Amino acid sequence: MNLLHLNDRPGEYPPSLYAGDGTGSALDPLRGDARADVVVVGAGYTGLSAALHLARRGLSVTVLEAQRVGFGASGRNGGQIGSGQRQEVDWLEARMGRDTARRLWDLAEEAKALVRDLAQAGGVPVRDGIAHACRTTPEIDHARHMADHLARHYDYDRVQPLDRDALARALGSDAYAGGDLDHGAGHLDPLALVRTMAAQAQAAGATIHEASEVTGIDHAPHAGGRSQVRTAHGRVSADHVILACNGYLGDLDRHVAARVMPINNYIVATEPLGDRFPDILPDRIGVADTKFVVNYWRMDDRRRLVFGGGETVTYRFPRDIMGVVRPHLLSVYPQLRDVTLTHAWGGTLAITMNRMPCFARPAPNCLSASGFSGHGVAMATLAGRLMAEAVAGQAERFDVMASVPTRPFPGGAMLRGPLLVAGMAWFGLRDRLGF
Repeated sequence: MNLLHLNDRPGEYPPSLYAGDGTGSALDPLRGDARADVVVVGAGYTGLSAALHLARRGLSVTVLEAQRVGFGASGRNGGQIGSGQRQEVDWLEARMGRDTARRLWDLAEEAKALVRDLAQAGGVPVRDGIAHACRTTPEIDHARHMADHLARHYDYDRVQPLDRDALARALGSDAYAGGDLDHGAGHLDPLALVRTMAAQAQAAGATIHEASEVTGIDHAPHAGGRSQVRTAHGRVSADHVILACNGYLGDLDRHVAARVMPINNYIVATEPLGDRFPDILPDRIGVADTKFVVNYWRMDDRRRLVFGGGETVTYRFPRDIMGVVRPHLLSVYPQLRDVTLTHAWGGTLAITMNRMPCFARPAPNCLSASGFSGHGVAMATLAGRLMAEAVAGQAERFDVMASVPTRPFPGGAMLRGPLLVAGMAWFGLRDRLGF
């Protein structure tokens, strides 16, 4: 299902800061019939990572992308490489026990390392440090507890608690009550990462077709027990199918769609700040705060502030994205009220009920991973590796992720949108009131 927004043009990247330096030549669409060991649907972090790792194992891989490589959330996000899973380890321990929580933590550490390795191989710079900005004293107390807990029980001593003054110096803003700085996390240009992943997958032997929207998948056995994946102008028969669509899954699989909700998030970029405002992010760290609708930001290499804030549950973007994000930006940096915003764009990510990713087996020869809930740069990339392992018969690590239960949204795919709108309105009110 090809899901385009009001300001998206088929086959063109959105006018983001990341795409402003050229998008390269488009790859040929699929035409006619083809065969492969594995068909991957979607050319974002998950799909390209799966293709790369499968191709390195010697399997023939065809990737089908409805638009362009990295067209979806992988090429539009805030570029933060966060530590851990989307839920913290105390949440995981309470529900799954410390042993499983530790395995999930270790997988997340591997995810960060994998992203750094892929970025380094492609010459994509990674800057270290992500601060977590807390609004209330209970949030600060919890952050300090978690820093100590990670050091004691997870051998991770890279989180530095920050009081109000220390955080204000790190951010150049006194909007928050305190927080911490994770020296083991980082940030990068997300579209540059996905482009180099595509190049590395192709170098390993994978075939990538752009402008090849998948219109249907037939998992029923055909000659040789192969599935059929159809596009408007061709089809691929394969032994295995990997769904790597995240918020763009559409109706390709209703079981996954009932558990994974697409939502839109919005980002702006300022003009280069030059020598102005040297107090803002002097060490070039990234930041995310503790609001339900998270604000997140970083400084790029030209000292442009890239700031994300605001969400909607619809496939239609607002006409004035700058007008949506600017109040969030000025709530943190009122000194930037007269600074020009040069870029504004939106992207569709996907969330689950419990904000943990949904790993599933829609059919005996089909794997899916999606719903990374804003934590996908690292975890979506690792998901591709885990699905490649499972296709090769080593499914233990995929099954660890799949063991985290992901319930359907109330009402399934039909009613999840209206109910989430109501929930987001409530939590947005709590954000504004400071709860």
